[in-house]
This record gives sequence, C-alpha cells and structure tokens, in this order.
Amino acid sequence: MDEALAKQLKKELKVHARAIGVPEGAAKAFIEQTILGAQKNLTAKTTITSQDLTRLVSKELAKYNSDLAYAYKNHDKII
Repeated sequence: MDEALAKQLKKELKVHARAIGVPEGAAKAFIEQTILGAQKNLTAKTTITSQDLTRLVSKELAKYNSDLAYAYKNHDKII
C-alpha cells in the first residue's frame, strides 16, 4: 500500500469513526493498527481491487471495533 492510499484511508476511517462516536484517541489507535495489518497482508499481492482493499480493511478493523468495521464496509450502502 503506497503512502497516498494509506493517507486517504486514514482520513476516511477518521470520518467514519467520528460519525459513529468512537473517541478520537481510540479511533487513532484502531486506524493505525488496521493500516499496519492491511499493509502486512498486501505485501504478497501485486494487484488489488478496491473490493479487495475494502474487504481486507474491514476484516482488520473488526478486530478492534466491529461497529467501525461495519460502517466502513457499508459506507456506500448506508442511508
């Protein structure tokens, strides 16, 4: 995962965390750990799709906060 994608992902996750009421300090820790875990899993892949990335990030995020993982995974479906 390149730096620009990681930065964009952090921004998106912070917005989702704020929207569901996750405390800022906890959200920052969750996001950092999620991105590190996703980067470890993506090192072996040469090409990934946005669906792969969404699935992987939500899986990693579910380890720390299931509500935030749900909000991220379904962000385009929530009305």
